Amino acid sequence: MGRIFGSLSAGAARPDPAELAAVSARQRHGGPDEHQVLRGPGWSLGCDRLAVTDPLGGRQPYRLAHLPGVTAVLDGQIYNHAELRRELAARGHRFPDLCDGTLLPALYAEYGTGFARRLDGMFAVAVLDVRASPRLVLAADPMGLKPLHYHQGADGAFRFASEIPALLAFDGVRTAPRADSLDTVLALRTPISARTALEGISVLPPGATAVVHPGRPAALRRRPPGQDAPERPRPATADVLRREVRRLARADVPVCVLTSGGLASGLVTALAAEYAREDGAPAPHTFHLTHRGRRPDPEAAQARAAARHARTVHHEVALDPAELGSLLTRTVRHLGQPSADPAAPGTYALFRAVRQAGYSVALTGDGADELFGASARIRPAGPAPFVADWAAAYTDGLAAAPRLLREYLYTPAYRDFIAEEGSAADRVERELRSAGGDRLTAITAFETRWRLPGRLRRTDHLGMASAVEARMPFCRPAVAEHARSLAPRRLQDRRALAEAGRELLPGAVLKRPGRPFALPVTAMLVPGGPLLEPVRELLSAERLARAGQVRPDRVRTLLARQLERPSDHDALALWALATHELWSEVVRGMHVPVDCAA
Repeated sequence: MGRIFGSLSAGAARPDPAELAAVSARQRHGGPDEHQVLRGPGWSLGCDRLAVTDPLGGRQPYRLAHLPGVTAVLDGQIYNHAELRRELAARGHRFPDLCDGTLLPALYAEYGTGFARRLDGMFAVAVLDVRASPRLVLAADPMGLKPLHYHQGADGAFRFASEIPALLAFDGVRTAPRADSLDTVLALRTPISARTALEGISVLPPGATAVVHPGRPAALRRRPPGQDAPERPRPATADVLRREVRRLARADVPVCVLTSGGLASGLVTALAAEYAREDGAPAPHTFHLTHRGRRPDPEAAQARAAARHARTVHHEVALDPAELGSLLTRTVRHLGQPSADPAAPGTYALFRAVRQAGYSVALTGDGADELFGASARIRPAGPAPFVADWAAAYTDGLAAAPRLLREYLYTPAYRDFIAEEGSAADRVERELRSAGGDRLTAITAFETRWRLPGRLRRTDHLGMASAVEARMPFCRPAVAEHARSLAPRRLQDRRALAEAGRELLPGAVLKRPGRPFALPVTAMLVPGGPLLEPVRELLSAERLARAGQVRPDRVRTLLARQLERPSDHDALALWALATHELWSEVVRGMHVPVDCAA
């Protein structure tokens, strides 16, 4: 586990160690336990390690004495490493420790560029093979749980890193915000495709492998899924989830649970506590985020109810509104991309508290809504004949600012640019309409292929900002496949999850949808509220005029309306504008050394 980085070029010069040290420093917060970097003619490979599996072993980059020339680094966890180790040992390979990533050079030696198909886990892997003609092989897990960003320069040099700020510390990486990044944030809240908000920087897609040769474009391909399992009676949802929670709750370091008070995180809490009791282990600790001065807080009450029912040791983390200004800056810096999701700062604060309590692994309920079709976003896309244009209705539900408000705020020049280039919202609508099948199938496919990986990357970045590994039972392949196998469901059908929790959770939690650890932006963006001055400063006329994308007078009108008649819609639009402006300023400073540790 940890953060990884590296480079490959056609030149014979060894990368500058000072440059590599700067790259590592930008993401050292995610791997504070050990740092190592190797370099050779035209290549480098490094890791900042978070010691989770076999903490005393597992030195990265991984090398095996009997396989000179093959080196690997790993960000993530390989859950089937014991089985793979036995298989590889039977083929003559020997390993110095029990760390999951130590087997990667041997696995690559046996299976070549197809090695990642044998891995079960959440991972971003890089393997450097210099035995003949040098090549670099990158692989991401099927759900996109671990991010890997890359850039290929005009000279063909290829560079990668787990985090965008680290990638920007390479001397050869020069970029700028994409011109359509503001429209993407207002229309979708954050970039969700493999293309990031920065020119020339991409993220390796879920389930993809990239093969890079010096000076040549990377060859990117999606790995085919594994073989279909034989037909068996469909297991109960609770049993599938129980097996995966138990698998992810095993670690060589303490594991806690994040609970929002909703059904999905409540299920993970109950099953983790059940496993601890049966294993004779102490009751797990659960963590919930609340906000000082916010009353009432029904999510906190629901989280307490789930914790009491499961008999966990429960912690409430109270966020101080006075900290919001600095918290927002840290969050934006760690994400590396603009995000208008009010859950981001709270998620960062919660993981920080988890680390301060002594935990480096946390179970979460992420992914349940997308996989089981229970998201409130799909309510507007209800069944015909009630919604004629369901694709547009769904896409509007993603937006931080509705289409008409976006067009009202844009300058004429920016409005014309978006009309010519195409809006992010238009691209989503086209994909939904071209998917075929019923609307729930189309929406679920879109959410799991594009939107969910983007949200999982956010969770990863904000957890690793405090050196906490987030493990997500709902995003395990077995759970995802089970969700796809269920009979066709109505939009917002939560029956499978509710049935799974019937014997595990109190009735009040069963009936309540989960909510993220989001800031109450509307309540905080009012006269005297803690967000007012930071947002007002970020949306000053001088700043907005420099960018030339929105009209300062109309933003001022929108803010005045929010202060007079607070509303969720106006508050979210202002929040999106402010976070994009802050990101634009932060990213301009990422080409010089920036202390990302917080």
